[in-house]
Amino acid sequence: MADCHNLFQDYNKNVSVTKTKRDKMSTSKDGLRDAIRKHFKEKHPGYDPKFYIQGSHKMKTGIRTKDDICDLDDGVYFMREPDVTATTLQGWVWDAVEDYATQKPEHRKKCIRNTFTGDYEIDMPVYYKITGKQYQLAVKDTGWEDSDPKAVIDWFNGKKDGNGQLLKMVKYHKGWGDNIRNKMPTGLAMTILASNAKTNIVYNDRDDITLRDTLKEIKKALDIKFQCLVPAAPYDDLFKDYDKTRKENFMNALKNFIEDADKAIKEENQLTASKLWQRHLGDRFPDGKDENEDNKARNAGLFIGGKPSNPWSR
Repeated sequence: MADCHNLFQDYNKNVSVTKTKRDKMSTSKDGLRDAIRKHFKEKHPGYDPKFYIQGSHKMKTGIRTKDDICDLDDGVYFMREPDVTATTLQGWVWDAVEDYATQKPEHRKKCIRNTFTGDYEIDMPVYYKITGKQYQLAVKDTGWEDSDPKAVIDWFNGKKDGNGQLLKMVKYHKGWGDNIRNKMPTGLAMTILASNAKTNIVYNDRDDITLRDTLKEIKKALDIKFQCLVPAAPYDDLFKDYDKTRKENFMNALKNFIEDADKAIKEENQLTASKLWQRHLGDRFPDGKDENEDNKARNAGLFIGGKPSNPWSR
């Protein structure tokens, strides 16, 4: 069988956020924070903003899309009950960062998005928290909803393994979704699906086998019940709004990926196997060597009389 574990290590590097981008995002994040602090001190002195990095950046599961875009989520927190609407408080944050980037920020449903064209995005969801009550997330034109991104991160950290394989599995799933697109599940959904699957499988030393097994476990669970529950407040189902077409598109993509993963793992030629992985992960997954595993073993003296031998027994 063609062992593609090392190719997956290269793929992991190819989709990971580079140090250059991380440094640039960190600089922009600090600048946005300073602008918000200054604005609120001058315009809304009764509100003292605090900040907390959340999402994939905090979990270390962020990827670069095939368009070379990545993102960072930086929550803006107020430790008091607002005397204005959720939409107004979001608007105040928008006012604070209006002129920070070349492109005007977007006032989205659950965050203020700052776009650094062709490079990265920084989303700033807005929360308030008072003692004894749940974190409240501002939702544009709706109001407030329970939300605890810190609890999601704690949940994920409890799932991680010492070898860092879960981190890579999440990135492989997100890379797959980015490559396929067509309304594939969000990064958070991919994170939850891969993390839940880990509970019911034993990780293999090889990433190709572990990925195949993770995909199979995800399909098994979704065939029983098509849902993806956030493991903390608001405990909502990320698949609840999927229509029949979107559900079928994802389940078909999952089925096809599993079939090709099985073929790739059984395939003797590494180049052929890599082409099967590339169908789903895209051209950032590298080409393998045009050689067969059995031939490699024979050339290394690991076969005697057509059967594998133990070199340590000689």
